[in-house]
Amino acid sequence: MYSIEELSEVLEKVLSNLNLPEDPKNLYKPIQYILSSGGKRIRPVLTLAACNLFKETIDQAIYPALAVEVFHNFTLVHDDIMDNADIRRGKETVHKKWNSNIGILAGDAMSIMAYKMLIKTDKQFIVPIIDVFNEFALGICEGQQYDMDFESIKYIDQDDYTRMTELKTAVLLKGALQIGAIIGEAKESDIYEIGQFGKYLGLAFQIQDDLLDAYGDSKVFGKKQGGDIVANKKTILTVKAYSKAKGSTLDALNNLYNSTTIDPELKVSEVIKIFNETNVKEETEQLISNYYVKATESLEKIDVNPSRKEVLIAIAQRIMSRNS
Repeated sequence: MYSIEELSEVLEKVLSNLNLPEDPKNLYKPIQYILSSGGKRIRPVLTLAACNLFKETIDQAIYPALAVEVFHNFTLVHDDIMDNADIRRGKETVHKKWNSNIGILAGDAMSIMAYKMLIKTDKQFIVPIIDVFNEFALGICEGQQYDMDFESIKYIDQDDYTRMTELKTAVLLKGALQIGAIIGEAKESDIYEIGQFGKYLGLAFQIQDDLLDAYGDSKVFGKKQGGDIVANKKTILTVKAYSKAKGSTLDALNNLYNSTTIDPELKVSEVIKIFNETNVKEETEQLISNYYVKATESLEKIDVNPSRKEVLIAIAQRIMSRNS
């Protein structure tokens, strides 16, 4: 069995040896920039760990895992353009460092690179892992569209939020794990359960991201505090605050989200005050915990020696305790 650190080392070694073409420079330099800008590499590590859960060798899963990471970074580049975000992982976003057109094209190239990497595995795995890959790739697009649509909708409920989050975030963790399990030659019931583990872990991850956006240290988190608030994103905190706020508090919340002239820093501080008044932070922390429990319950159903699950449990615990 590989440790988390060993799996990460395998990935970093392959990433560092990608040998991207030098030209055109304005295509490949942004790709190198985003891929070398850090990040937790959670998704590709999950792919390798899922493979290793069922078999000793992970060689056939290395490039598919890399495909997951490259595709994930492609989505970040395009998301940052759509959100007009300035900072990613504590650095300038690709479109700010270059421009939006370069960011779009670099993202397009990364999506193609991901498919080229995905099929660098044994032929018997190619069709099933492409099916999984396509499912989460389309799901991410659907989730992103919901996310943008919700910016102009005053009220959404928690079911709407969960559907959007499952598509935008959780589906990728689910798919990353299922690709690893397929290459690990797991049985169908175990592929399903490891997908459920990923889905619930992904929901917990995104809700934690929402929490960190409002309450995290921006220097550690790598993004400006309250970026989601400024962008009118319907985070779980916003959804819960709207469901609980009454009277003058609800009026204030509406005014803050409807205003186009308010100073962004003032908007963030005033919205967070309402979050505190409505106790949504505590409810959100409990929701994260509930999803974590569901994730571990799914992992328990997988038919392998419990000791082999320790790496996945450790990854889940790291996700739950993260501050960035």
